[in-house]
Amino acid sequence: MTVPLTKTRETSVFKTWLGKNIRYFKRYWTLYLLLLLPLVYFVIFRYAPMINILQAFKQNHILLPVWQVPWANNYGMEHFINAFADRDFLYALRNTLMLNALDLVLGFPAPIILAILLNELAFKRFKRVTQTIAYMPHFLSWVIIAGLATQLFAPTNGFVNILLHRMGIIESLPGIRFLDDSFNWVWTYVFLGIWQSVGWNTIIYLAAITSINPELYEAAAVDGANRLRKIWHVTLPGLKPTIIILLIMSLGRILGSDFDRPMALRNAAVTNVSDVISIFVYLRGLLALQFSLSTAVGLFQSVICVIFLLAANKIAEKAGERGIW
Repeated sequence: MTVPLTKTRETSVFKTWLGKNIRYFKRYWTLYLLLLLPLVYFVIFRYAPMINILQAFKQNHILLPVWQVPWANNYGMEHFINAFADRDFLYALRNTLMLNALDLVLGFPAPIILAILLNELAFKRFKRVTQTIAYMPHFLSWVIIAGLATQLFAPTNGFVNILLHRMGIIESLPGIRFLDDSFNWVWTYVFLGIWQSVGWNTIIYLAAITSINPELYEAAAVDGANRLRKIWHVTLPGLKPTIIILLIMSLGRILGSDFDRPMALRNAAVTNVSDVISIFVYLRGLLALQFSLSTAVGLFQSVICVIFLLAANKIAEKAGERGIW
């Protein structure tokens, strides 16, 4: 009995593919061995704890394993219903969207502008010094930044108010209550966030600018383009793919919230605007021991962030741009 030619050919192709991969693995097995440690880390600390997502649909019980805890009322949706009936959660949701939207509108263009300005500097030494000074705040913790802000923006003896008073902008001290007034606190919060992150984020855009072909600038100069025209027609189009990717990732965090930044800057006078979702989860989950409620809120937050990420990526692809995958 003869073996069909098609089957023999498929077997030969499979053996060739298998031998090729075995030789490749034997040659680079050390790289896969190095990859094993981060894979184990992600499995143990990222994926295995996901089973506790069930806590959002179970009764609030921390002494039993989550799979042994009875389901919550309303088909497991009790904690989601209670969250949206809680006024504090609705305030936290509003504050999270408001602060993240301001960070996106005001903070996202800042590193782009700074990167273009640094790229246009003629004195390279001054450029390096300026860039170093700009990204140094990134390495300060928010506890330190909050301490500095408390001293600088104090209404009576703070440096900023004293300077404004001597310049004649304010008539007398105490002056502007930057951290004790809700409206002023929001803008101070956004300003400190931009100051802390703008230099570090600029590095990404400067790296993207270096990848732009210098011949494009030479061609623009031959066509009579001035410096502003070069920025508009060469630099910004070269930065466009990087801007799109980072914008998609920023939109994916529109409902996300850091804990250290608002927690370090908040005080009793501005809780109506400073308490975001992460602080709500901390107050209800760790302090009030409502673990199921806080898990439900965290799950809701993560799902919304994923939806925003997918929607932003899809819009970018529809517009003819390359997404993040």
